[in-house]
Amino acid sequence: MIVPRKAVQEIRKLIEEIDGDVQISLNENKLRIGFDTTVLTTKLIDGTFPDYERVIPAGNDKMLRVESSSFKRAVDRVATISTEKSRSVKLSLAAGTLTLSANSPDNAQATEEVDVDYGAAPIEIGFNSRYLMDIADQIEDGSKAVFAMADAASPTVVTDEGDDGALYVLMPMRV
Repeated sequence: MIVPRKAVQEIRKLIEEIDGDVQISLNENKLRIGFDTTVLTTKLIDGTFPDYERVIPAGNDKMLRVESSSFKRAVDRVATISTEKSRSVKLSLAAGTLTLSANSPDNAQATEEVDVDYGAAPIEIGFNSRYLMDIADQIEDGSKAVFAMADAASPTVVTDEGDDGALYVLMPMRV
């Protein structure tokens, strides 16, 4: 079933406010959820859920492991220089080191270096800093983010070492 985003957001709010049981009823085109004295009914979205597994790359062989909070802080600092339009940050990887950099149209530059676990061939790849921050926000402090890359033009898979259920696909951009 495909539940509308707005309904999911409302259900999430209601679940956070209530400690009791939740009753769920489903038919072929509606979902009904009951909480104590509140009942939420939503129409389901027609159609079939897309085959998301087709967009998850399988052959990415360059593995980067980085502590999530230090990565997030580095991206945040470097991204302050990038333009509002592109928000691009370049990641330059070499053995044991990740160098994040950004440039602005008025020739300002920012560079930050982070120690990482990386042993594959050097690579430079660019990403939208907002997407990097969104992913880093989801990974628990103290846990490591694992980036699986193929090359600078292919999608990157990001996982959380501490959460087997977390998987993110990130499209690179030219920088």
